[in-house]
Amino acid sequence: MDRNDLELYLNNLLQTPRFRDYCPNGLQVQGRRRVEKLATGVTASLAFVEAAIEWGADALLVHHGYFWKNEAAPIVGQKHRRLRALLVNDINLFAYHLPLDSHPELGNNAQLGERLNWIPDGRFGENDIGWLATLPMPVTLEGLSAQVQNALGRTPLVIGEHDRTIRRVAWCTGAAQGYFDAAIAAGADVYLSGEISEPTTHLARESGVAYIAAGHHASERYGVQAVGSHLADEFGLEHLFIDIDNPV
Repeated sequence: MDRNDLELYLNNLLQTPRFRDYCPNGLQVQGRRRVEKLATGVTASLAFVEAAIEWGADALLVHHGYFWKNEAAPIVGQKHRRLRALLVNDINLFAYHLPLDSHPELGNNAQLGERLNWIPDGRFGENDIGWLATLPMPVTLEGLSAQVQNALGRTPLVIGEHDRTIRRVAWCTGAAQGYFDAAIAAGADVYLSGEISEPTTHLARESGVAYIAAGHHASERYGVQAVGSHLADEFGLEHLFIDIDNPV
């Protein structure tokens, strides 16, 4: 597949113009023109780049790429090592941040909801990035936490009374603790995100709305896999998801 055609297809699929983001979405590092082998992962760390090189990837597709807002501009240190590995091996890097969170079928939130069997019936937050669902049967917070742990293979951090009854769930993957207020206003009994901050605990206790921090990496493994599988089906690309463990 031609690199430029792949970028155009991804930009249209993920509707990148809709988003004001913290990084450039799309092709971040240009490599070879022909793409046949696509490696996907959560973050373009050096370990991920090196594993993709060993596999023989022509292009990488990640959720967390490079060139974040307010980061230092010089290409030195670890930034140099990462970029050098891509440039020397002529590998393309595609990165999609908020567009990958938001996509209604292939995005991180959609894929996490599918994994947890939560059928979405509402949205909240900027660009409707947060998702809502009403459970078919009420469960306890303890039971819901166990479901999350089984689905993600990671013990979540839970703030709230374990015997609390949960019927209305809200979620947004990654570092989305800032949407907790919006989830509360939307009528959630519990809000799940990837990370938690110091004020989050107090807000959960004072509002009575439970909070589940399921892990930034753990909650965002599924959108990029779904997009990679979609591209493989659509264009016959060879696709490999490379999971570089991250406890955060």
